[in-house]
Amino acid sequence: MGKRNRAAVVVLGDIGRSPRMQYHALSLARQAFLDVDIVAYGGSDPHISVLEHPSIHIHKMPQWPTIPRAFPKILRPLLLILKPIFQFLVLLWYLCVKIPAPDAFIVQNPPSVPTLVVVKWASWLRHSAFIVDWHNFGYTLLALSMGRSSLFVAIYRWIEKRYGKMAHGSLCVTRAMQHELSQNWGIKATVLYDQPPEFFRPASLEEKHNLFCRIGKSLNEPYGLRDCVSNGLTGPYNNDPNTTPFTTQVDGDIFLKQNRPALLVSSTSWTPDEDFGILLEAALMYDRRVAASLGEDDSIGDEVVWNEIRDGKQFSYPRLLFIITGKGPEKEKYEEKIRKLSLKRVAFRTMWLSAEDYPLLLGSADLGVCLHTSSSGLDLPMKVVDMFGCGLPVCAVSYSCIKELVDVEKNGLLFSSSAELADELMDVVRGFPERCDTLKSMRSSLMERVSSVRWATAWEENAKPLIYEVISQNSS
Repeated sequence: MGKRNRAAVVVLGDIGRSPRMQYHALSLARQAFLDVDIVAYGGSDPHISVLEHPSIHIHKMPQWPTIPRAFPKILRPLLLILKPIFQFLVLLWYLCVKIPAPDAFIVQNPPSVPTLVVVKWASWLRHSAFIVDWHNFGYTLLALSMGRSSLFVAIYRWIEKRYGKMAHGSLCVTRAMQHELSQNWGIKATVLYDQPPEFFRPASLEEKHNLFCRIGKSLNEPYGLRDCVSNGLTGPYNNDPNTTPFTTQVDGDIFLKQNRPALLVSSTSWTPDEDFGILLEAALMYDRRVAASLGEDDSIGDEVVWNEIRDGKQFSYPRLLFIITGKGPEKEKYEEKIRKLSLKRVAFRTMWLSAEDYPLLLGSADLGVCLHTSSSGLDLPMKVVDMFGCGLPVCAVSYSCIKELVDVEKNGLLFSSSAELADELMDVVRGFPERCDTLKSMRSSLMERVSSVRWATAWEENAKPLIYEVISQNSS
């Protein structure tokens, strides 16, 4: 190892929304016994295990200010130049002055510009090793908004490739990305699959009930006057604070309600590479198909069905409650679309959960939904890894390398359209909660594997040897 016994984890983004880099920091501290400096932006709190570890020190950089909409359009191109210059200087100051010199910088990519350039310079000035953790290709994300033929995208790709090749070592998230880096970029990378840390696990009944009580206000607030979940949970029907849409507590004992809704969870960054419209269309199809299968015509009002559910009636197809977590630019647009939907048996809630409550929500859910499509086609959605850690089967959008993660009908299902997703929902939740064989089979298969591979194990086998080797070569 190096002489400083120190590593720096660099993220040009919100550290609270960069779980993989948080896990790197924890492993560097716990398994390599290094002092760790995290250099990143603030915004969301990281997991409490990161905040409270005595060897991990978080340094939050000032961010480029939000530009008001009234700012003259003619000057906006100038901001495209000034913003990376500002980021370059701030990041260089932090890496070269604000933190102690590390044995190695471990940097998340993307973003690539100006991150890779700054970290390379800092590693040269401070005689430190430089390791890139390739999560995706930055130029493919830029191409989503600017088009693949843009000159900016071409320049960005050139910088990403040139400075990526200067790294002393590389990690990546899939074998497909490893092949691309090797064949077309001349970069040798070690695959470190995302794996869930120990706090992603199935929740106990008590943990579920306590979580539902904590987020009860959000659960009971529909998009509109009422829906199939909020009906009966407001006004005179909700005098009992120990009752949630899913659980009830009687004389200290907690029970799952037999006619509870199926809880489906999706985590999204509300960006163009995740088409949330697919989920809304599938929800509408599910709602209409269930009504048709039960022989209901449009004359049967929502209130009639809701009152029957409130009074304990069970149907062959359950209500669905989708909880959508995350922050991002398109959230308000889709919330407005949700408000306009007329749904009898499906409800939506959007919320942002703490780093401690998010794993509990996944561990309490019945099915996960992933809309990630990948700008490069070479990365895998970490949200699905987290879901699997909690024993939660998933329905995920199909793309080139997703089968490196999703084993169809073993731990999840794949879909390419809203109609396919609606078909899968009908199949998976039929007979919920007791007679849903497909769902039970996938969950059982997941539970057999759930504890076999965790982040700490994968990091010990794949990342630690590479980091030790790079530091050793750089310090000799």
